Amino acid sequence: MSMIIDRRLNDHNKSATNRERFIRRYKDQLKRAIDGMVSDRSIRDMEKGGDVRIPIKDISEPAFRHGRGGDREMVHPGNRTFNQGDRIARPESGAGRGGEGGSGQGDGTDSFEFSLSREEFMKLFFDDLELPRLARTITGSVAEKKLQRAGYTRHGASTNLAVVRSLRNSLARRIALRAGVRRRYHEAKAELATLSMEANPVRLDQLLELEIADYRRRMAQVPFLDEIDLRYRHRITVPQPITQAVMFCLMDVSASMDEQKKDLAKRFYTLLYLFLSRKYAKVDVIFIRHTENAEEVDEERFFHDPQTGGTVVYSALELMHEIMQARYPSSSWNIYGAQVSDGDAFGADPEKSRGFLETALLPWTRYYAYIEVPDLLTPLSTLASSYKRITAEHFAMREVRERREIYPVLRDLFKRETQ
Repeated sequence: MSMIIDRRLNDHNKSATNRERFIRRYKDQLKRAIDGMVSDRSIRDMEKGGDVRIPIKDISEPAFRHGRGGDREMVHPGNRTFNQGDRIARPESGAGRGGEGGSGQGDGTDSFEFSLSREEFMKLFFDDLELPRLARTITGSVAEKKLQRAGYTRHGASTNLAVVRSLRNSLARRIALRAGVRRRYHEAKAELATLSMEANPVRLDQLLELEIADYRRRMAQVPFLDEIDLRYRHRITVPQPITQAVMFCLMDVSASMDEQKKDLAKRFYTLLYLFLSRKYAKVDVIFIRHTENAEEVDEERFFHDPQTGGTVVYSALELMHEIMQARYPSSSWNIYGAQVSDGDAFGADPEKSRGFLETALLPWTRYYAYIEVPDLLTPLSTLASSYKRITAEHFAMREVRERREIYPVLRDLFKRETQ
């Protein structure tokens, strides 16, 4: 079996074929390296690509080598220090094992550094994630145009000439123009033949012969292809429905939500938005903050405008429902909800919120995630206790206490569905 390897170089003397083969072969090692980078990388730099380090032992391949038998003396090419016959002192114990150890002492691990582009990084970053209920993805309003064939036109560029259609028009035109002349031509020939077969013809009609010649000339003058026969393929731009989604970000901004909790919420929202933007052509983000009352705000006020007061979750859910009804109907939008709170709710609000979420929101959303950011060593909150009774398959609830827990939560929420 013969194999053809494309070794042509791309920009910066790099082979895209070899690069793709390397990523495909060591995909698991690259994903492990990316997972290790997530906890240390800022969300703002999450989609910028970067350099990953892979242990050499993970990418080593078997190779043929010469055995160690016999005495051999050689000086390798490129040597500028040693001559044949020089003796080199044995290195001290542990020396020469640099690698990731860095200090040259102890056992280190040699590593290979590989630079990933933004697209390669994001593809590996979200490789094993998938949209929940993907089969129900909806195409929404028009935002793009595409070319579509719209029959033929008599004028256009020569590259768009429809040869078959033009020849068909030419044949139809020639048949139509020659039909009457051809019929009279054959009638004249038949009449001439009748006269010539008479036993004692008085004479041959000279006018009949001239008429036949005229018919033949008129049929020959019909051109094979005329300008009116030409047809060109016609294309027009038509609206193209695209997939679109809306992500509702609900967050408690009461006094109990400190800056650390808001930072955890922002990181989760950012990861969720990056994921949805890779799956949908258009993603709208709605920010709803709440204390006793809920309001729709921009991103800056959502994360950085401090508020005081208690917590009423029901007001935020009710506002989300109103916005859905007014601007984002479920027949045209894929609706996702993400709620972050420390669970500090009192009285009848948790049960009231659970009932409204189950009856008014979950039937129309593709997915709804509740992320609780409690204080350390805090028992289950009243809001989480109420939400725990929700049995809808597309509802998920998790706890996040530290930054490094955000990405595993996202992976857990959006696991790839199997057939």
